[in-house]
Amino acid sequence: MAFEQSYGRRGSSFTQSYRCYPASFIEKPHLEKGDKIIMPPSALDRLAFLHIEYPMLFELSNPSAGRVTHCGVLEFVADEGLIYLPYWMMENMLLQEGDIVQVKNASLSKGTFVKLQPHTKDFLDISNPKVVLETTLRSFSCLTTGDTIMVAYNNKKFYIDVVETKPSSAVSIIETDCEVDFAPPLDYKEPEKPAVSTPVKKPRAEEEVEDEPAKKTPKFSPFTGPGRRLDGKPSTSTDEADKPSSSAAAQPHESETPSSSCKAPRYCGKLVFGSNAGPAPKPTPKATKEVRSEEPPVKSEESKFKAFTGKKYSLKS
Repeated sequence: MAFEQSYGRRGSSFTQSYRCYPASFIEKPHLEKGDKIIMPPSALDRLAFLHIEYPMLFELSNPSAGRVTHCGVLEFVADEGLIYLPYWMMENMLLQEGDIVQVKNASLSKGTFVKLQPHTKDFLDISNPKVVLETTLRSFSCLTTGDTIMVAYNNKKFYIDVVETKPSSAVSIIETDCEVDFAPPLDYKEPEKPAVSTPVKKPRAEEEVEDEPAKKTPKFSPFTGPGRRLDGKPSTSTDEADKPSSSAAAQPHESETPSSSCKAPRYCGKLVFGSNAGPAPKPTPKATKEVRSEEPPVKSEESKFKAFTGKKYSLKS
């Protein structure tokens, strides 16, 4: 009966309080690379009596700070009443050397999804961070949402937050296929986009002032002034220059017949300079035949061009 009062009845949970110390006190530095603790031999006897399932997982809690995490066990070689924890786990629990921590056995479901967030982007600069993370997590038994785990690589420590775990807030990662996702590092900053300069809209009054000179500028219109005579007398009509000349009006149209266009004292279809040109001789039947065959008429000596034979005109009336 005393045995049952000391160790509890079979089938009951394991719950015990211990004083905690970092793993450096027993010269086991490899303990810092995982989440396993070292417990006293008496704890093993009690766990065996209660038939606790393997692998043995525990819930650690610090009632004074309200912190809870989960871990596994590596060995049962600690002094009675003491346990040894990784130092990064003591930091998560806000525990100091010699503080009291409660240990309780736990049964966790296998994890299917874990989301991690590195503290610094230096972790992503590693040649192969995925392989480094997989190697490190082999030393872990479980993960708890809100914890910060430590990954040691190349003499440098990288801290990673556990942002999310599925299917519960604490999962076991022993012999399970777990999907891992990464959130942007805490010190990551998105590249700044170049600022797009927006044109400043001017007041309507300024736009009207700028447009006013353009509206008042007159357009150039050629040949719009009044006409002037060379002799100084006023011009009688500005439309005289636009009237067709008498010589152009006297020219016959191509559609007119030869009989109607030959009334003028010149050859048909010919423009002769000079006023001394006499009447054209009547065409002979032979010449008429040649005109109809589109052959040029025989030019007479009188129809030749004579220079400076016309009338002369003076600028003064």
